[in-house]
Amino acid sequence: MKRFLIACLGNMAPEYADTRHNIGFMTGDTLAEEAGVPFQSKRYGDIAVIKVKNCELILLKPSTFMNLSGQAVRYWMNQEKLPLENLLVVVDDLAIPFGHLRLRKRGSDAGHNGLKNIADQLCSTNYARLRFGVGNGFPRGGQIDYVLGEFPPEERAELPALLRRAADAVKAYCLSGPEFAMNHYNN
Repeated sequence: MKRFLIACLGNMAPEYADTRHNIGFMTGDTLAEEAGVPFQSKRYGDIAVIKVKNCELILLKPSTFMNLSGQAVRYWMNQEKLPLENLLVVVDDLAIPFGHLRLRKRGSDAGHNGLKNIADQLCSTNYARLRFGVGNGFPRGGQIDYVLGEFPPEERAELPALLRRAADAVKAYCLSGPEFAMNHYNN
């Protein structure tokens, strides 16, 4: 059975629950809910293990806060003895229009502190990431308030379908490989 760590980035504190920065957590929640598997509090985060055909997906929602996500990712990669190619990080992205997905096998952190910390902790940028676009509708200097803000009603209404699409992209990545997933889910 192929095994993957799906690191769904966000911030644990309740005040961040429905914010743009927590789109990774929301994607993980969608995957776990579809499988009927609850998250359990473990070291460095909440974990849910789901089976998708011939794959085991270890869903991780780090409890280390976004900017220190790499500590949790490194711990669980070592704990589960997984190679770098079996890691997929799900993260919000300001540079991508709301609801669009961009899956890459590797790349830069593009200014995202969670991805930067993961690269620092793993000493590599050669890990896959699924970037979920949250748009960039904020005034100059308003980035922090924007990513830590909640979705407006019109975007919130679209979220369930978009989160299912992101969850499907994660499953496609694990089942059929990065090229298939990129060809079918990048927009």
